[in-house]
Amino acid sequence: MTINPIQRQALLSFGSLLAVTGFGYIATFYFAHFLGPAVLGAYFLFLAYYGIFDLIGDGGLGGAAVKRISEGKEQNEFFTAFFIMRMVLLCLSIAVFIIFSPYLAGLENNGLIYWLIIALIAGTLASVAGTNLYGTAQVGIMQVSNLFNTIAKNLVQILAVFVGCSVGGLVAGFIAGMIVAIVIDLKFIRLSLTHCNLSHFKGLFSFSIWTFLSSGGLLIFNYADTILIGLLMTEADVGIYRVAFQLTSAASFLVTAFHVVLYPRISNWHAEKQFHLIEYALARAITYSLFLAIPVIAGGIILSDKLLYFFYGAAFESGAPILIILLFVQVANIFMYLQTTCLNAMDMPRISFYITAASAIMNIILNILLIPVWGISGAAIAMLVTMSMNAVLAYGILRSSLHVRVDLRSVINLIISAFIMVAFLLAYTTVLPVQTFIGLILVLAFSAVIYFCAVLGIDRTIRNDLKELLVTMHLPGIP
Repeated sequence: MTINPIQRQALLSFGSLLAVTGFGYIATFYFAHFLGPAVLGAYFLFLAYYGIFDLIGDGGLGGAAVKRISEGKEQNEFFTAFFIMRMVLLCLSIAVFIIFSPYLAGLENNGLIYWLIIALIAGTLASVAGTNLYGTAQVGIMQVSNLFNTIAKNLVQILAVFVGCSVGGLVAGFIAGMIVAIVIDLKFIRLSLTHCNLSHFKGLFSFSIWTFLSSGGLLIFNYADTILIGLLMTEADVGIYRVAFQLTSAASFLVTAFHVVLYPRISNWHAEKQFHLIEYALARAITYSLFLAIPVIAGGIILSDKLLYFFYGAAFESGAPILIILLFVQVANIFMYLQTTCLNAMDMPRISFYITAASAIMNIILNILLIPVWGISGAAIAMLVTMSMNAVLAYGILRSSLHVRVDLRSVINLIISAFIMVAFLLAYTTVLPVQTFIGLILVLAFSAVIYFCAVLGIDRTIRNDLKELLVTMHLPGIP
């Protein structure tokens, strides 16, 4: 095919991410109906603790290694230094976890302490193999590996729940998926262990310290609300909140594909001082991330209670107001994620950390203040305020180095198309109220078709982009 590397990797990343997300949603629907919010809440708490101690074990080295390796110089040496430091930090993270484990709610009661240690070991090995692929720009292979990770994880989890296992079965599947990913990654790695010296360790550490601190701030965004809800409320509340958050993440899942593809590319463009390519890629990534986010938000607001009831069960329907707030969080997440990706890839992790740290501190403060008053709605509001704050600060810094622009014409066209979809959706649900799961699927499918056709009919730029892509893939063009 004559597709350029970025288009090809974006397609692979998008396809893999779509499959991964689809499998994840279907599995969670199944778990929610059979296990309920309390068991899911315990599993989400496990994932939160894993994220914290895995961050300690990574120390920001993963991002630093990708940055140094992607620059194309002394790749084997930097990979070796990364491997050695990662093993040392793994031992440190396990030691810290053992010390603090008695104080972590939800682990001892569910017998998950040893499972978490095994998960940290598997996660470290997966990180080493994945960094080898990512640093050498094998994004497509990495995405396929992630796909099989998700498939294996969900199959094991579904089987475990079917035979009567509880949260332990979910955790076992989580670990099994990482093991499958390691096996696949090892077949494609290009870099090998070799002799390295102190300069390679310094090269990683100079970048990793800020990446580590910035990642810590992102981790607070991802898990501070979960842990505080678990401490101040119940595991069932954790389950309802995280399920609503997972459902809204459909609005911004494309941004993950763009992050994976663009980070090593922007790093290379920055090294070669091709800033116009960075500006163009960022503008298009924003447009196509909003391409999905805008209709998901519009439809999610109208169907919030129906989505939670039919997909997850009656026990989760009370999360409808939280879901609406979290939908708007995803818009802020798109701008925050893409702009901080640029900052880190352009060798400004220190600036990215300052921004993230300020927002993360505010996030903790607002969660502590709002959760006792408004419950999980308070956690959602805290997330919206601080994510927006992060996006605004990142924009303010990035604009001093780049001309950060948004294709307003395309964005307006996306909003107009969403209004057309909403008009159809309101008329449809007035005539045929959603009363069954099949009815919900039908209205979602019809709304998606209406929106997609409206966008192609209104926006020439998006239509031409899609047509060009189909032509280069030797597929039938769009009339």
